[in-house]
Amino acid sequence: MSIVLNGTVKAEQNDRSSTDGTGDFAIRDTNTPWTIEHDGYSEVLAIAIPRARIEDVLGPARLFASLTVEGHQPVATLARSFLTRMLDQADRMRPEVAERMAGVGIDLVVASLAERIAREVPEPVHGSLVVQRAKAHVEANLHDQTLDPPQLAAAVGVSLRRLQQLFQERGQHISDWIWRRRLEVASKRLSDPACAHLPIGMVAYEAGFTSQAHFSRRFKKHHGMSPLEYRHAAILQNRR
Repeated sequence: MSIVLNGTVKAEQNDRSSTDGTGDFAIRDTNTPWTIEHDGYSEVLAIAIPRARIEDVLGPARLFASLTVEGHQPVATLARSFLTRMLDQADRMRPEVAERMAGVGIDLVVASLAERIAREVPEPVHGSLVVQRAKAHVEANLHDQTLDPPQLAAAVGVSLRRLQQLFQERGQHISDWIWRRRLEVASKRLSDPACAHLPIGMVAYEAGFTSQAHFSRRFKKHHGMSPLEYRHAAILQNRR
């Protein structure tokens, strides 16, 4: 992620040209060559963001790399302010707190990109927006134990077949995505010291699992240890 703090930066990547002014930001795909030209004096803040955190929601980087996200847009302003302030305070945060805050910042970046992509017309981008809306619905409704692919398709206004196709084009399956996100949310809560008082059954229920036994089976298959073992290991790690 490239945030222009002062000046103007011109860039080209994936046959797309952009001119970013003060306050604007863009994503550079580090797997693809790009060129940058500084128009006079400029200052740029570069932040490395895990590829999967963006591509899992918006699709391949070629769809959004080098799109200028104008700094005056409300969500973009919030994202830039949050990240720059967080970097100023990072050394004073506990590692687990810093990780959670970084996740919030990345979510704001993704929301900014989704808002920017919405102005694009090509069909691949439209498909990415449908998938982004579907994933946002999953995030907001993980606690709903009835959430399944047909319900998700209805929520975003497309046929189940179309939604399955869009996920498959991105190398994903709807059901796998839902269960993966449920496990990831449960894992974060189990490793979060602030949630150490929560019974494992409650963690499972809040992540959308129908029973603790079902949760334990899926969790152990995914992590190679039981939820309780995972929590104990995380506690030991946090104490080091």
